[in-house]
Amino acid sequence: MSTRDLIGYGANPPVVKWPNGARIAVSVVVNYEEGSEYSVLDGDPRQETGGESPSPMGPGERDLANESFYEYGSRVGVWRLMRVMEKNNVKGTFFACALALERNPEVGPEIIRQGHEVMGHGNRWEEYYKMDRDSEREAIRQAVESITRTSGQRPIGWYTRYGPSLNTRELVFEEGGFEYDCNAYNDDLPYYTQVHGKPWLVVPYSMEVNDFKYWRGELITPNDFFEAAKSCFDMLYEEG
Repeated sequence: MSTRDLIGYGANPPVVKWPNGARIAVSVVVNYEEGSEYSVLDGDPRQETGGESPSPMGPGERDLANESFYEYGSRVGVWRLMRVMEKNNVKGTFFACALALERNPEVGPEIIRQGHEVMGHGNRWEEYYKMDRDSEREAIRQAVESITRTSGQRPIGWYTRYGPSLNTRELVFEEGGFEYDCNAYNDDLPYYTQVHGKPWLVVPYSMEVNDFKYWRGELITPNDFFEAAKSCFDMLYEEG
């Protein structure tokens, strides 16, 4: 990743023929990270700092309240989302951290039973851009092995926390079993780039309808989230 592409499809994006005459394709993503975040209990020097309330704890201190926030997603949230998706016959992609699936063994098989895809989202929910090349390669290998074992499906897509390292795309390509990554935010459509002289598929992710905006105070109510998602959908549908 030594260059940037600021051009993309430009003024002439491709006309995509989606199945059944659909005008657009909607990618539904559920991030499943609970239990894989930074934790003093797991030997980390600090607790996870991303949460629903600021942590007053110092380095090396457990924040039981923040741990409990994350436990809610694993105990309640993921099951509620899967019930809603199953009721409406919506198939999605679960960006799953390996350790999160290990610590809640029923989740992985249920994701597959409902016909969803499980994507590699790291061995833990950690910043891969801070790793050296060998450490990142090993973390990817461990994640693939674990997710395949716990879910019964080998991940073919990859997405790291926040952003990739300079090595991530090459390492994912070199691993041999992946078909695409989502480590980009730069387009509405999938596109191909080159890795080691061969085509590589990128399916860009989007933060426009990510619930992270609740944490930052940009969205306050469920209706705010709905209106934001609807506006994005309507614009893309008009262009489709």
